[in-house]
Amino acid sequence: MTGGTGRAIRVLIADDQMMVREGFSVLLGAMPDIEVVGEAVNGREAVERVRELQPDVVLMDIRMPEMNGIDATREIVAADGAAKVLVLTTFDLDEYVYQALRAGASGFLLKDASARQLADGVRVVSAGEALLAPSVTRRLITEFSKLAEEPRLPATAHAAYGDLTDRETEVLVLIAQGLSNAEIAERLVVAESTIKTHVSRVLVKLGLRDRTQAAVFAYEARLVTPR
Repeated sequence: MTGGTGRAIRVLIADDQMMVREGFSVLLGAMPDIEVVGEAVNGREAVERVRELQPDVVLMDIRMPEMNGIDATREIVAADGAAKVLVLTTFDLDEYVYQALRAGASGFLLKDASARQLADGVRVVSAGEALLAPSVTRRLITEFSKLAEEPRLPATAHAAYGDLTDRETEVLVLIAQGLSNAEIAERLVVAESTIKTHVSRVLVKLGLRDRTQAAVFAYEARLVTPR
């Protein structure tokens, strides 16, 4: 899979460990549809390199000197560029992963991911989808939304939420519960294509990038509560 232009997916690797950067660079460089265009040793450099190189995907370590991956992700997303952030972590229930998702990351990968998982993750995120499988999304967000005692949505987000139709709100809740488009379509007895349209409208109205961000929104708006 390459981008809509047919070119290779451009990747930036941000990690303070040289062996990690070099290892991922070799693995991804072996893929015909992926090109590693640069590396960064900390979050500040990652932000600068994204501005300079305009990658499609950033593999972002969370714990880095000078600027951590969470703050770097927030700046990259705020710049409103094309780059999607894929967080790298050692543990799948790292509390910082939830913070990174809130900052705008499109998903996460474990650092011990296989070459195939790594390449597939880059392809999925580049295509504009959330990397997290529904079951993982639900487990992750349920676990770490417990950290938030009060809703943390800004007033503008609440206003946007009010623009959703009843059906769109229903779809948003089901996304947060970990259901796929096919499962939502079955639950609501409608065509899957209809659900895809609803999901797209929800993302546009709420100004969100993908399903992962929609799930985070739903939990923080208290549309869904951890069980």
